Amino acid sequence: MGNFGLLVRFTLRDGMGDAFDQLVKETETGIREREPGTLVYACHHVKDAPNERVFFEIYEDRAAFDAHEQEQHTLRFLRERTQYIEKTEVDWLTSFAGKYPQGGPE
Repeated sequence: MGNFGLLVRFTLRDGMGDAFDQLVKETETGIREREPGTLVYACHHVKDAPNERVFFEIYEDRAAFDAHEQEQHTLRFLRERTQYIEKTEVDWLTSFAGKYPQGGPE
């Protein structure tokens, strides 16, 4: 399957949730409009953990991820997120089975 994915867990500084969530929503608009190779970009709140956010991202391939990282909306997110974040954890994923939205890996 040549897809490329990651799971990112952000721990936010106290009181930064609303501002961080707004930044994510602004970034997501650019992803929807300009990134056909981004198959899944899902951002989640964590039950009973108000300072935690989990992102699940699936790209067509490594090239699509690299293109995502160079988009202006992503560069803005990467630059501005630091003021809201206390800790970041990233797991790099390789799929071996699953169900994907139309246009996803076979």
